[in-house]
Amino acid sequence: MKSTIGKNITISLYGESHGESIGVVIDGLEAGIKLNLDAVQAQLDKRRAKGKISTQRHEEDLFHITSGFFNGCTTGTPLHIQIMNKEQHSRDYTPQLLRPSHADYTAYVKYHGCQDYRGGGHFSGRITAPLVAAGAIAQQILEKKGILIGTHIKQCMDIHDREFDDLNADLKALSAMDFAVLDNDAQSAMIKLIEAAAAQKDSVGGILETMILNVPAGIGEPYFHSIESNLSAYLFSVPAVKGVEFGMGFDFVNHYGSEANDAWLMSGDKIVSKTNNNGGINGGIANGMPILFRTVIKPTPSIFKPQQTVDYNEKKETILELKGRHDPAIFHRARVVVDAVTALCLLDLCVEAYGGKWMRD
Repeated sequence: MKSTIGKNITISLYGESHGESIGVVIDGLEAGIKLNLDAVQAQLDKRRAKGKISTQRHEEDLFHITSGFFNGCTTGTPLHIQIMNKEQHSRDYTPQLLRPSHADYTAYVKYHGCQDYRGGGHFSGRITAPLVAAGAIAQQILEKKGILIGTHIKQCMDIHDREFDDLNADLKALSAMDFAVLDNDAQSAMIKLIEAAAAQKDSVGGILETMILNVPAGIGEPYFHSIESNLSAYLFSVPAVKGVEFGMGFDFVNHYGSEANDAWLMSGDKIVSKTNNNGGINGGIANGMPILFRTVIKPTPSIFKPQQTVDYNEKKETILELKGRHDPAIFHRARVVVDAVTALCLLDLCVEAYGGKWMRD
């Protein structure tokens, strides 16, 4: 199993949903970077389950840095973050019954039945907690350089939030929200929809839209190392992500080139584009405009309706009726995870362009 990503800043995840602990090792951070640990905990708190629209597994998600950090600064050695698991209900899981749309079957085949099946093991969304902690560190470094990341819930079923309607959105205020939307009416309607799905023993998915401000033009590479390909690799590492599109994305099919092209203009002594249909990226390289992309989060596969499945011990079809604590929707919690992996990817790309000392200078 390989759970490591990154070229200049590498992160390695470990742990299982119902194991003793989960965590991450970050390698490549320069020595002398001051970190705000309260800000890291604040990001973890936004990922936590809250209210009726989330699982009733309520973990504290208190983190501990056990190495790579001393006297308020990074030391330059690998930084290790550990989060203890305290709310496991392993009895809720029947290992031989394959949960539809989970990794139960593929994990069973790949690891010859030796995988930790409890709560999905290493495949669980629980493992995104240390990912958020690592991303919070990356976000702090980027924010000192003026690079800001913000994500809102763009759509849930037929309910739409309003668009990012200007290029100076208050991403810090958006990021501080637990249920991140630009329109309060959309928030109320989405929450009611999630609660209704839960009452029907079902679940719903959503679309997240992310904006990144102040990425310097010239970051990124063409072809295999484009910003799109790098970001997509990080984004698809988040459980339940099933689609990513940049700029106008799939809507390009509905427009002529004359409508879709981003005309160039002068703004003072700076070159900008009149529109941002390409999402701030041309040829895989940042053009200085806001980077804009959307991420599709599928409905939570753990639902309480009876579902057809297979008993892999008996090799026969049967009916699965789940027990336990499960989310009727996860996109509102996944929002902070998307911000985290976006920050980790961007930090890696910036260090590639400017060198490690850029993090500290």
